Amino acid sequence: MPATTDRSADVIVVGAGPAGSVAAWELRQTGRDVLVLEKAAFPREKVCGDGLTPRGVKVLQDLGMDLSPEAGWVRHKGLRVHGGGVVTEVDWPRLQHWPHFSLVLRRSELDARLAAHAEAAGARVHTGITVTEPLLDDAGRVAGVHATGPDAEPQAWRAPLVVSAEGLSGRLAKSLGLVRREDRPLGVAVRRYVRSRRAADDYLDISFDLTPAGPSRDSMPGYGWIFGMGDGTANVGFGLLDTRRGTGADHRAVLRAWLDTFPAGEGLGEEDAVTPLRGAGLPMALNRGPAYTRGLLLAGDAAGTVNPFNGEGISYAMETGRMAASTAAEALDRPEGPAREAVLRSYPSRLRAAYGRHHRLGLGFLALLARPDVVRFTTAHGLTRPTVVGAALRLMGNLTDGRDGDAVDRAVAVLTRLAPAV
Repeated sequence: MPATTDRSADVIVVGAGPAGSVAAWELRQTGRDVLVLEKAAFPREKVCGDGLTPRGVKVLQDLGMDLSPEAGWVRHKGLRVHGGGVVTEVDWPRLQHWPHFSLVLRRSELDARLAAHAEAAGARVHTGITVTEPLLDDAGRVAGVHATGPDAEPQAWRAPLVVSAEGLSGRLAKSLGLVRREDRPLGVAVRRYVRSRRAADDYLDISFDLTPAGPSRDSMPGYGWIFGMGDGTANVGFGLLDTRRGTGADHRAVLRAWLDTFPAGEGLGEEDAVTPLRGAGLPMALNRGPAYTRGLLLAGDAAGTVNPFNGEGISYAMETGRMAASTAAEALDRPEGPAREAVLRSYPSRLRAAYGRHHRLGLGFLALLARPDVVRFTTAHGLTRPTVVGAALRLMGNLTDGRDGDAVDRAVAVLTRLAPAV
């Protein structure tokens, strides 16, 4: 890196995944000078299902990104849900506040595009920079970060505020004593790409019945997916949504047993694999906090914002990136001192208000998902009623118009209000 590089800014964002790049873009909309420090080079490999629900699509629309098929996006109109020997297709709901379609794009491409979008907005994006620890002032407040560059030379980057979008590792948060809560679930997702006849499909396949049959079956609180990529391949995998309830089962065997339930010739076998099986953690239900302390704001997986209902993380990473950015921008409009700090300290409450009650309902759902008998009974009977399935998926996907919506929305609103925030 040239010696003339300016290593100071209004805000430093650590990590150029969805949370970090969207935070940087949002900060640029307020005119703030922002640095993004990313340890990898693009494109980079990330374990993900590669699917964006309507909630995630909404953020991308707000960012003004080109989401056309010509730009490489694959559009799906709904979900094909498997369970208890029953299969049903449900379209995404048509709501006032959310798009009625989902999108698929390889995560490696998505991250690269979001980083480029932030850079086009004026963010200064630096790759090959590994942040090691916070840089603290004499009062113990974050005043930037320490890092190493491509040649392992030590560097200091300075800003009055830092947004940690580092993902599950949360190195900066740990340095300030913000550790993961053990009473909150931590999931794991595994996936691979296969050559499959399901590469082009109007629906995304999901299954909430991964547990092998038989009297000795183990509890597997998770779901499987087959997402057609539109290029002759499909992303296949499963999410184990609460490892505390898992059995230590071999992930490869679980995936193989589930995919074997599909007809031969679908292109889902071991011989159809084009990549190895890879896994990653799913930090859920605001499992690290508080999400602000001493000049550091947490966004995305660093704050544990994955939805415990379905393992969805990208949408919430982008949303919380925007929330962290708007909080930081508002704080910097205030004079340094108590007025600024009051704004910053409101950030954890914003997260709880946005997601806390929904996450509490999701934790209850996980408890039921860990009961194979309940899963099989519910799916076998519920999947024969598409209206019920659609309502359940709206709840799980956090896709409603609130109390101003239809009867389903009003019921979800009541249910959510009755749940305490996590």
